[in-house]
Parts: sequence; structure tokens; C-alpha cells
Amino acid sequence: MFAKVIIEYATKKLDQTFIYKVPLVLQAKIKVGMKVLVPFGNKKIYGFVLELSNKAEENFAIKEIEKIVDEELVLNEELLQIADYLCTTTLCPKISALQTLLPSSFKAKRQKSNYELSDTFVKLNPEANIYAYQKNNARALRQLAIIDQLEKNGSMLKKDLASSSLNTLINNNVVLCYKVPKYRLNQNKGQAHRVILTVEQDKVYKQIKAALNHQETFLLYGITGSGKTEIYLKLIADVVKKGKTALLLVPEIVLTAQIVKRFYQEFGSQVAILHSALSEGEKHDEYLKIKRQEVNIVIGTRSAVFAPLENIGIIIIDEEHSVTFKQENTPRYNAKDIASFRAKYHNIPLVLGSATPLLETKARADKKVFTLLTLKSRVGKAVLPQIHIVDMLPELKRRNHILSALLKEKIQKRLEAHEQIILLLNRRGHSTYINCSNCGFIYKCPNCDITLTYHKSSNNLICHYCGYQKQKDNLCPKCGEDGLNYYGLGTEKLEEFVAREYPEARIIRMDQDTTSKKGAHQKYIEAFLAEEYDILIGTQMVAKGLDFPKVTLVGVINADNSLNIPDFRANENTFALLNQVAGRSGRKELQGEVVIQTFNPDNFVIKCVAQNSYDTFYQTEMNIRRQLKYPPYYYLIGLKVVGKDYHKTLAEAQKIKNYLKTKVAQETIVLGPTTALILKYNNEYRFQIIIKYRFDEELKNILKEIDTMYVLNKDINVEIDVDPLHL
Repeated sequence: MFAKVIIEYATKKLDQTFIYKVPLVLQAKIKVGMKVLVPFGNKKIYGFVLELSNKAEENFAIKEIEKIVDEELVLNEELLQIADYLCTTTLCPKISALQTLLPSSFKAKRQKSNYELSDTFVKLNPEANIYAYQKNNARALRQLAIIDQLEKNGSMLKKDLASSSLNTLINNNVVLCYKVPKYRLNQNKGQAHRVILTVEQDKVYKQIKAALNHQETFLLYGITGSGKTEIYLKLIADVVKKGKTALLLVPEIVLTAQIVKRFYQEFGSQVAILHSALSEGEKHDEYLKIKRQEVNIVIGTRSAVFAPLENIGIIIIDEEHSVTFKQENTPRYNAKDIASFRAKYHNIPLVLGSATPLLETKARADKKVFTLLTLKSRVGKAVLPQIHIVDMLPELKRRNHILSALLKEKIQKRLEAHEQIILLLNRRGHSTYINCSNCGFIYKCPNCDITLTYHKSSNNLICHYCGYQKQKDNLCPKCGEDGLNYYGLGTEKLEEFVAREYPEARIIRMDQDTTSKKGAHQKYIEAFLAEEYDILIGTQMVAKGLDFPKVTLVGVINADNSLNIPDFRANENTFALLNQVAGRSGRKELQGEVVIQTFNPDNFVIKCVAQNSYDTFYQTEMNIRRQLKYPPYYYLIGLKVVGKDYHKTLAEAQKIKNYLKTKVAQETIVLGPTTALILKYNNEYRFQIIIKYRFDEELKNILKEIDTMYVLNKDINVEIDVDPLHL
């Protein structure tokens, strides 16, 4: 027997299978999808079996597979098909696709840690003559006591029994040891909230429930606070009752805390979670639970879409508009595409939920490709918050640089009423940059073409792209004068300012810096929910999905930040962010208010947020997209040409552009090369080519040709991003 094995090296020049002989001792065990250890050159490396056959086409000497690494780990037919789909759609190497399906503890690489945990139990040997042993050892009172305990209890933890006497019983084959897998995350079922759906919710629920036996994609377009989660819970409960499994994807780790808690209360240990904040051991455990079919429900972020669930009954993607569902490195997949593939594979419904659907998603619903369902009212007595737009230009003249007079006044009122406040500033750190007033020096990253952000708590200057750090000097490093000034505003400086303005307020900050420690997200959310704090300051992680009943005021600082990014989705992303964070206010009985501070009060995006009108925004933005030939009217592909030499990289980018122009369909548009948004990143220069197309059957093949041309080029790398979410 022979096996085709793809090896662990994720390089394009080795993107192929290699033939190995299957030794006789492994032939009864080996399966397609197993991880194996094989000789490759003078090394022994890991790989996956992709095909088994009884004869090999090669005439040269064929090496043998060394061993099967894990008999329990087998990539099933569906997961192998997903890997093929990833290769076809993202043009990535096959091994990269296979590696993406697995948590790091299972990837085809040399494992340095054993993540398996277990408890050792003991029980009486059913084949032993217990009566005879008791009679012959009448004086061994401790041994007899252990036998009595095991006769009463059936089995016990080994560590709970006297070791020397127990070891004697084990050595005499009277007692047997066995291991039971132990998981790091265990949750029991809590007190479930029995919620009666509103008429509007019930109508949506019944329509999706009717589709549980066939494939249909639903867009659940529901305003913030309209109770989408309750519909998800009810649908998943129906699926589990039928003996099937369910997958729920959320965009941010911070969202999993509240949603998982709700699902644990309802379903207990039937739930597994998968996201990047788990330790390697926890991910390993959760994956094994799913693989062993010990859970029915998986909740997680982007990579959870590859969970090895069998017999899936429904897939739900909450906050479907979020850009975090798209992976930015190889393979550049979108979790929504994988979810759609799996929904078709299992012939089940896919539900996409959002208060601000992606324009492409809404357009598909308008064309009846997706089924549109709407929730237009908040649950219970909650109503949408009142939104105030503040022009910051007059405020600057009154020296209100950070908080406007209106926002200051409303914060004070909420503090006096013992209600809670969220302040959103979508920029972490203290100051955006530091400049010397004497000589003009600005701290810049030596690896990237970008200024360093100052973080006061650590006195560090940090590049938010490559991670470079350095300690801030007391004097200007160029002229030696005491002329360093701090410009720009980040969450750290905002926290400092608010603490000075409201010394009586209890303030908590949530951003990448404060939540880097394990469990910090959940700890902060629970503390704010328990009203241990009055004001929550945060980046976009506080904008989506969170439910705090006592929050009645949301303030948005520098709302223009995301509007000014040179990206075709800047308007869409800004509307979604502002609408979502506004939705955190007034979610229960208390009336909510939102104050949005901007230098562009007449901008149509800001006006649409103020009117809470997604439909107006959608129509206006779709008109702009149609004129500029952007999605959903055209498809996009982005090519980044990357190299260490500026001139060589630009020349190669121009060659690629010229090659594309001669090959693509006549109506396909090729733009560039232009410098990428960040020209120099991690000591490499990046140039961008953008392809806009509607129908071009040969385009993927042309891109594969370009990819192949640069496989052996050590100086230039070409990164291809199909359907990029930003440019």
C-alpha cells in the first residue's frame, strides 16, 4: 500500500504530494486525513495523508512512513473538501489550507508539548477472585478497606486512596487503573432565562425554523437591542433536540464572554468555545470535545468555522458585517464563505445577523439570493436612544479639545443619577505621535513608514504594525533640547483627562493594552455589568454586541477618525461602528442618549447615524459604489508586490500590471501599481495593484500563473487577496 503525503513546509515550491510506502504494521490503521511522520531528505517531518492506493507510479526507491502521529485525529471528507475549496478560492498552498483547519497543538509540525490531561481512576478487577484475596490477606486491613470502598463506589480517583496499599492491590491484579480525559474548561448548566419571544421575533424564528431541513441563507437585519440572540438560542435548542449540532460565530473575543455565559446557562457542558484568547491547552481540549462528539454547540470567532462538527443542523454568524471574519494573512479566507460552503454541504440554513449588514449582503437579500428577515423594534420597553451631533470646531474655540460642553454636562448628570457611561475612542495609546518643537524631530518606526504611538503607562513608543518598541527619551534624541510635545489622542490620554474632570467617577479602560492578559475581557465586562465602574472607555471592542442595562449615555470622541482612512469601505465601516456603539445606550427601561463629536457634522454618514437610518445610508453609498465600480457591482482582487529594494519592487509591480493588462478580459479594470497604505512595513516596500471585474473566467488561472512565476524569486513576493475587505 502507498500513500500520497503533503508535508509540513508551507512553501509554494513544495506545494505537492510525495509518495510513501505504508509499512505492513500500519496498513490496517492508516486512513486518508491522518497526520503521519515521514522521512524527507535527511530529516523526519510531519504531514497529512491525502490519498491511499495499492500501486505507485514512481520507479525509484520509495521511503516508508515512520508512524501515525495520532490515530484519533483524522480530517474527514468535509474538512478535506474545505481545504480544496480554500486552495481554489484563495490561491494558497495546500498545506496552509490544511494547517488552518486545526488548532496549533494538532498542526503538522514537531510537537514540543503534550496537551493531554487526564484523571486516573481505579476499580476492582472483575476477573479477580476478590473473596479469596480477602480471605488470604485478612490482616491487611488497609487493603481490605480499599476493596470495601471500591465495592460500594464502583470506581474512585486513585489519588484519593492510600498509595502503598493500593499499589499492592494493583500489583496483585486485584485493582485495575484507567484514565479518563480531563478538560480545562468545564461548565455546568445554569439557571436558564425563559424568554417569551415578541410577535416580531416569533415570526422571524418560525420562518428560519421552517428551513431547518434545507439550505437557505437568511439575512436577519435587526436594529440594536431587537433580541437577535434570543432567536439564535431558540433555533439552536430546536436543532439540538433533533440530535444535530450548531455553530455560532461572533466577530470579537470580547463578545464571546456575554454570549457564552448565556449559552452555558441554557446548555451547560453541551457548549464548546474556540477563540484566540484560550491557552493552547484549552484550545486542544475544546477541539477534542468537538472531535469526540461530546458537545452539540460550538461558539467562537473566525477560526471556529473549521470546527470538526458532524451532522450540523444550523450555522449562525452574528454581526456579519464585521471585517474580523476575513483573515489578513495566508490563506486569506472569509469565514462567511466557509460557513456558506458548510451550509451547502450539510443542506442546512445559514443565518447572517446584523444591525448594519455589509452592503454586499444587503444587495444579495434585495436580489432574493438571500431571504431578508427584519426586526424593527427593540425588545420590551426599550426605545432607540436620542442622538446628538456636536460640531467640534466651535468647541475648540471654547478650549474644549477633548470633551464638548454638551458631553461634559451629560456625563455629570449620569454620574449623579448613578447610571453608566461608555466613551468610544477608536485609537489606543496616549499620544499619536511625539514631535520636538525645537528641531521638528518626530519619532518614527525604523522598520515601517509610520510614526510611533506613545504609551504613557509603560513610557514606551510602539509601532502598532510591526510591534517595534523603544523607551521614550526625556530630551529630544536629535537636538538634545527639552522640546518634546505630545500630539493626538488615544484611550490612555482620554482616561487620564476624564479622571481629572470627574475625580469621583470609577473608570475602566478596555483596549488591546489593558486586555492582553488572559481572561481580562470577561473580568472587565463582568465588573462593569456589576456596576463596579461608572465609565467604560474603550476602542471598537466596546461597540458591538455588549448588553449593559444601566448604560444610558454613549459618547463618541473623534468620530471622524475612521472616515478619513483612504479606503473604499471607510463610510461603511464608520456608519457600522457609530451605529453599533450608539446601540449600547438605553437597552432596557432607561432612556438612552448618544453624543457624537465630529468636525464634519454635515457628512452624510454622520447624518444617517443621527437619524438611525441604515436604509438611507445604504441607498446613498450604493450609488457611490455603482459610480466608482466597487462591490457589490464589481468584484475586487488586490495584489501586493513586496520586496526589500524600493526600485526593484516597483519595477516588478509594473511588469505584473503590464502582464495582467495583456491577459485579462477587455472589460476587466487593472489599477496601479500604487504605494500600499503603509508603503514600508517591517523593512519591506509594498506596492499595490487592484483588479476590478464582473465576469472573467480566466482571471484565477492568470493569477495562478503570476503566483507560479514568483515561487522561486527570493527578492520579490506577490500576495494575492481575493475579495479584500479593505485596500
